[in-house]
Amino acid sequence: VSDSENELDSVITNAVIIDYTGIYKADIGIKNGKIFGIGKAGNKDTQDGVCDKLIVGTNTEVIAGEGLIVTAGGIDTHIHYISPTQIPTALYSGVTTMIGGGTGPAAGTSATTCTPGSWHMREMIRATQHYAMNFGFFGKGNSSNENALSKQIESGALGL
Repeated sequence: VSDSENELDSVITNAVIIDYTGIYKADIGIKNGKIFGIGKAGNKDTQDGVCDKLIVGTNTEVIAGEGLIVTAGGIDTHIHYISPTQIPTALYSGVTTMIGGGTGPAAGTSATTCTPGSWHMREMIRATQHYAMNFGFFGKGNSSNENALSKQIESGALGL
């Protein structure tokens, strides 16, 4: 198959998948950075049982999934962003999304899960961009000043 428009960008082959539907072995097709389909991937011209949308072609990167388990990542919604060393620990335990607040090893970070002010918000977002983790930051919402709250949201706060 050489129809690059219909072929996958990447495929994870023979992965053990654990999700809400059960435990099974399959291929995972990826297109435009997102899971496009799960099933049997391959070349329909030479293989039987290939799913219509899981076409592997010359432009497809094949990633061996043998011996690996693929499962949805966990979401931790109560993070005090104290140190970057929290990130590997979270990933090793299956957490792929961290939501909370803070500015590093400061007393305010230990006491609360919010990131104060626009500058801190922008810096925390910038500081986490290179990590293989999804992040969400809460702004400091204890204000009657609507402008101050709006600025935090505009700076990237997930919520207040």
